[in-house]
Amino acid sequence: MRPLRKRVLALSVSFFAIAGVLTASETPQSAEEPGEPRQQTAQAGPEPGAATDTQVAVAASEAPPAQVQQLGPETNLPLPRFVSMKSDRAHVRRGPSTTHRVDWEFLRRDMPVEVVAEYGHWRQIRDHDGVGGWVHYVLISGNRTVLVEDEMLDLHFQPSSESRVVARLEQGVIADLGKCDRDWCRVAAGGQRGWAPKTSLWGVTADEIRD
Repeated sequence: MRPLRKRVLALSVSFFAIAGVLTASETPQSAEEPGEPRQQTAQAGPEPGAATDTQVAVAASEAPPAQVQQLGPETNLPLPRFVSMKSDRAHVRRGPSTTHRVDWEFLRRDMPVEVVAEYGHWRQIRDHDGVGGWVHYVLISGNRTVLVEDEMLDLHFQPSSESRVVARLEQGVIADLGKCDRDWCRVAAGGQRGWAPKTSLWGVTADEIRD
């Protein structure tokens, strides 16, 4: 499986998905942050309204403790919460402004990430490996997706391990998230649909129910 993100010095990445007998690949398309010059990684002075180090620390500390739901100060939406990347290439910065340096680039549209803090127009996110930083809110979407964690995941016709297998997804495949009951979620990828155990997916909480 190829990586879904890269450090800013890396040059390229590719992604492979298998659903049934289908193989899908996609080359990232460039999508810059609003108002940011191409290849810009840092600026010498602070921009107007840029967050101070103290403000960044306060915003980052707002990530909630376990089992306690907190609402984001900018959106009034739950923290943490799962979203997906809207862009094929998104700069992930050390702090919530364009004056902060770029640490990573997320390179896959629809990749699920978790929002853990908010500051103005910026969201602090992390991926399935716990890697992340700050991105502008226009680079993320409320559309829900999940990442396959099993080496080869069976999709079942019904939410039961006894149900027939309708497709298989390779580790690292990104799938659209549909209904979820207590233990299973219905997902779709590469034209295939089926039910998968929650424990095999990243991007959905263990207690999440979706109609």
